[in-house]
Amino acid sequence: METIDWKSLPFGYMKTDYNVRCYWRNGQWGELEINSSEYINIHMAATAIHYGQEAFEGMKAFRGKDGKVRLFRWKDNWARMKRSANGIFMAEVTPEVFHDAIVKAIQLNPRFIPPYGSGAALYIRPTLFGSGPQVGIRPALEYLFVVFVTPVGPYFKEGFKPVKLQLVKDCDRAAPQGTGSIKVGGNYAAALKATERAKAEGYANVVFLDAKEKKYIDECGPANFFGIRGNSYITPDSETILPSITNMSLRTIAEDMGMTVEQRHVAFEELDTFEEVGACGTAAVISPVGKIVDRETGKEWIFSKDGNAGPVSTKLYNRLRAIQDGDEPDKFGWIEVVEV
Repeated sequence: METIDWKSLPFGYMKTDYNVRCYWRNGQWGELEINSSEYINIHMAATAIHYGQEAFEGMKAFRGKDGKVRLFRWKDNWARMKRSANGIFMAEVTPEVFHDAIVKAIQLNPRFIPPYGSGAALYIRPTLFGSGPQVGIRPALEYLFVVFVTPVGPYFKEGFKPVKLQLVKDCDRAAPQGTGSIKVGGNYAAALKATERAKAEGYANVVFLDAKEKKYIDECGPANFFGIRGNSYITPDSETILPSITNMSLRTIAEDMGMTVEQRHVAFEELDTFEEVGACGTAAVISPVGKIVDRETGKEWIFSKDGNAGPVSTKLYNRLRAIQDGDEPDKFGWIEVVEV
């Protein structure tokens, strides 16, 4: 059996033993199918290829000190995938199919669940797409739901260390009243050009502004943005922002810590007033931001001078990770223990 260096894992794909699949045909979901192949046979006229009928989720499971495997907030991921399916007119995955497929995928790949204390996790990727053929812009008559898992390390190679971001104004990831608030591939494709350019110019990722006015902070690359000012946790509210389940969790923890939570439009000029800034999402949990540079004007905002995360971001990160790992009681009802 392959020996995995858990502490050196990147955030990327590794082949695991099995994935789980389920087809929607004739108006209903079929039985779960277990597959060991990494590949899918798909019709060349499938709506996923031609008309973008595709949505996905990102989730994690964690092995605790007690050996138990904990699945984090699956019901919220299911609800978000339901919204995504509705947004691009696909068949909705039922909560039973969603849950059973995820649990089965975890149980079938136990040797890929990273050990406690490694800093790694089992990443779970549920994907839904139109597999039925159409020529002419119409929804598919067949859909495929697939769940695969892969062990991952930190999203940014820096780990829980401040990263440098580039604020961009010449690229939009989603339009107002478009698909920005649902988790579909088109949003990420639209962000690739600016993201890869930023990386080539020495940045970890980008900060997008709203598409309409170029005034308010939108997404922070593939993650949500938050800022800390005094005792306030401040995060943007917009119809073009994906509602991050990690951000939802951090807001709850912040309130539990006695902080004031503000979810509202955040003008990018407010960067001058923040003591800490972070990007949050399933992949990174929290990526502290050390510096943001406006690509157009060269203006810089510095949030870390010593190369370390701020005290509030650190406390939020540690509390969320403690709940996920089982080191702290799950007072919010976010965890399901999966028998493996």
